[in-house]
Amino acid sequence: MDQKLLRQREAKCVQDNPPGCTTNCPVHVDARGVIASVRKEDYAAGYALFHKMVPFPGIISRICDQPCQQGCKRHEIDESIFVRFLEKICVDHNNTESKFTVLPAKKQRVAIVGAGLSGLTAAFELGRKGYKIDIFEATDRLGGSIWNIPESQLPRQVIRKDFAIFEKVSLEVHYNSPMASLDNLYEEFDAIYLGIGLCKAKELNLGLVLTDGKIELDKLSLVTSNSKVFAGGSLRCQDGKRSAITSIADGKIAATSIDRCLQNASLTANRENERAYASSLYTNISGIKAEPRVTAADSGSGYTKAEALSEANRCLLCECLECVKVCEYLAHYKGYPKRYVREVYNNLSIVMGIHRANNMINSCSLCGLCEQVCPGKLSMGEICRQARQVMVETRKMPPSTHDFALRDMQFSTGEKFTLSRHQPGHTSSESVFYPGCQLAASSPDYVEQIYRFLGEKLTGGVGLMLGCCGAPASWAGQEVLFQVTMQSFEKDWSSMGSPKIITACPTCYSLFKQHLPEMPVETLWTLLERIGLPDGRRLTGAIQKLAIHDSCTTRCDTRIQTSVRNLLGKLGYQLEELPLSREHTVCCGYGGLMLYANKEVAHKVINRRIQESELDYLTYCAMCRDNFAGQGKRSYHLLDLIFCPEGKNPAEAGPGLSERQVNRARLKQTLLEKVWGERVEEAPVNIKVNIATEVIAIMEERQILISDVAKVIEYAESTGNKLKEAASGYYVAYYKPASVTYWVEYRPQGDEFVVRNAYCHRIEITE
Repeated sequence: MDQKLLRQREAKCVQDNPPGCTTNCPVHVDARGVIASVRKEDYAAGYALFHKMVPFPGIISRICDQPCQQGCKRHEIDESIFVRFLEKICVDHNNTESKFTVLPAKKQRVAIVGAGLSGLTAAFELGRKGYKIDIFEATDRLGGSIWNIPESQLPRQVIRKDFAIFEKVSLEVHYNSPMASLDNLYEEFDAIYLGIGLCKAKELNLGLVLTDGKIELDKLSLVTSNSKVFAGGSLRCQDGKRSAITSIADGKIAATSIDRCLQNASLTANRENERAYASSLYTNISGIKAEPRVTAADSGSGYTKAEALSEANRCLLCECLECVKVCEYLAHYKGYPKRYVREVYNNLSIVMGIHRANNMINSCSLCGLCEQVCPGKLSMGEICRQARQVMVETRKMPPSTHDFALRDMQFSTGEKFTLSRHQPGHTSSESVFYPGCQLAASSPDYVEQIYRFLGEKLTGGVGLMLGCCGAPASWAGQEVLFQVTMQSFEKDWSSMGSPKIITACPTCYSLFKQHLPEMPVETLWTLLERIGLPDGRRLTGAIQKLAIHDSCTTRCDTRIQTSVRNLLGKLGYQLEELPLSREHTVCCGYGGLMLYANKEVAHKVINRRIQESELDYLTYCAMCRDNFAGQGKRSYHLLDLIFCPEGKNPAEAGPGLSERQVNRARLKQTLLEKVWGERVEEAPVNIKVNIATEVIAIMEERQILISDVAKVIEYAESTGNKLKEAASGYYVAYYKPASVTYWVEYRPQGDEFVVRNAYCHRIEITE
């Protein structure tokens, strides 16, 4: 992931972008932060944020024209937040002194003409940078026209208190020094700032180019026709109104320009957003209730603490976080995508050391919901998928992370499960049913029933293919393995005559459409809507209204979603749409191998989803159904409503990990014998194990198969590599068949072995 791509992806996330109140302020006061401080009644913190951008907080908190209000999201609902009074209460109740750094003295000298707010701001900013400042003021006091503001609005002690900051910077003030010409300043000073206003220039002989009686200058840098002269201020007009905050902005911008000029740097580079600009922060205001603005009992004094708190609580504290709101994975790591993208990039850049973001990268379900809700269309799934591929290629991926899922896939693509057959009595297939490995593991009886129904209903021969589409390899970043799996499937499909594929698995359908676009493929659900449902028994005892959960791999396929809903209607059920459905559906916790990489996050995902409705759930993905039922949620697979035998318990958990593999192998044997009349000899069992239910539960949690336990015992018994616990008679042995080392505590009992415990780890044991 190169730097350019990193920047492009980071830029899509708008969470760090300032809200409209800040971007509409010409000096970019963090109004959101100030208001958050008022909510906490931490006035010192609010004052510090305000004073950070405004050198004269007391003055501005009383006379600011509040351009920030035009960018307030509340403005779209009712009335903008009255920010000035909230800033004022921070100023009035602050008892701390703001600190700022003054840099070592520089040799260059700067002349400031006019001691209004603009000129004083420029003087303060440049003085902090160490420049020698001379102020030339036509009157006998600092502040210019602000002294014309009534004292009831702007008390004189407030002005004097604010101007006390000049005691901390080095400057010399020349009072009663009107400036009719600049000639005597050009040679003495290295730069000049005219804070007298653009319109006053026509009254003076400044030797500068004028347009319509105003000083002509560059709006970005405020430089005039003379490269060492800058101009602005005098409560410069903002949208036809005299604006103190705009004059302060002029002073700050001019100070930056003068500093750049004296450092021989570009006056214009990277300054596009120095003034007010439109915010790109997205804030969802749907569902926000209108609340009237708080009116101060004494408008002259501003808000009381209680009034300020009430008005501050109206603020939305604008932020995006649309993806974090709907994704437990993103919320789990206490951040948001812009931060995560950087963490992923840093993780991939580490050559030696701990890759701390591995867990985060591997925990994403890759479902794509974040991209759907993100205003910038940033996909964390795309980033995590690419990162996993890079980690695998560079051998930075811990092999144990996805070890179980990949070995389970290996079983499903191996001899015990894979099968390709034409329909009995046919030498070719116009279509082929491909149930996928998870439905075959969860409900093998349904596979047999569906296949028989399709064989009766469709013409031209309906073949059958069993196997795995390779999704676990794709999700694990094992791109080479995934391509090999896809090529193997494509080869088997071609050997069947390249028929149309009918799949019951949403993930298989999605991967085939994406990676084998030349292959015709249709889901079982759209097919059943078209050809009709099988006759016979329907599930009895189910409530008549079900909440429907859409599979995340079909989020953009409205045709499949609609077909499922139509089938549900034909079966006589009503449906309820969950809060996040169709294109905004959430993952069930299995996608991206989340359930294997991070059970904590997966269970958060599952539990949040199953709590969204009290109704029983309807799914059309076997893993979705099993994950929900596994956490106690009454859930049906759509095939449960079509083929389910009497007495179906929708709250019943799906088969365990070992049983799932047994179901796949048994399904193949059953179909070969019942459909094709081929007798299959079962492989002899070398090791018989006796495992208590509670130990099986522990093994499920640790992702240990019964076959793994048998391998450990077989290895120990054949090699003698085991330790005996004399008191109990139990042996302890280990074996590493793949990337994980398995340990088993067992003892012989007759012709079988009783297992007391089993566990695993990724430690490498050397001789």
